[in-house]
Amino acid sequence: MSLNKVILIGNVGKDPDVRYFDGGSALANFPVATSERGYTLANGTVIPERTEWHNIVVRRDQVQFVEKWVKKGSSVYIEGKIRTRNYDDQAGVKRYMTEIHADRVEFYSTPRREDATAQTGGEASTPTQPVAQPAATFQQPTQNFQEPRAFSAPPSAAPAPAPREDAAAIDDLPF
Repeated sequence: MSLNKVILIGNVGKDPDVRYFDGGSALANFPVATSERGYTLANGTVIPERTEWHNIVVRRDQVQFVEKWVKKGSSVYIEGKIRTRNYDDQAGVKRYMTEIHADRVEFYSTPRREDATAQTGGEASTPTQPVAQPAATFQQPTQNFQEPRAFSAPPSAAPAPAPREDAAAIDDLPF
C-alpha cells in the first residue's frame, strides 16, 4: 500500500498563469512559498528561517476559482499529489521538475486589520486563527470511566448507574 498526498499552507509567489486548450480544458500554474521558522539551539547555534518554493498545477473545475480569486500574496491551503516530470532543455540537458498537482485549493487567510475595523464598527479586533493549546491546560473530564474488561470476561449483570443531574452541564458537545 502506498499514499501520495501533499498538504501545503503557504503564500502565492505570483499571479497564476492560466492556459486554455482547444478541447475546453484549462490548466493553471503558480508558485507557493512555505517557511519554517528559524530558531536558536541550546548551545547558541542559530538555525535560519528556511523557505521552500513549490510549483502548483491546477486542472479541471478548480482553474476557474484560481483564475478569479488567487493572486500574488494570497494565503492558500492546498491538497494534492506530488509528481515529478522530466524534459530536455534547449541545450539537450535532461531536467527534472517536481510539481504539486492540486486536488483542492482554498484560501487560508484572516481579515486584514482595516477590514476587521470596518466590520466591527471602528474597533480593531485581532484576527483569529486556530491555535494549538498547550498540553498543560488540558483537563480530564470529571466523569469516572471504567477500564475495558478482558474480551473473554462475561459482562456484569449490574444495572447501569443513573445519570447524574449535572451531566448536561458537563456535556457541551453539539450533537
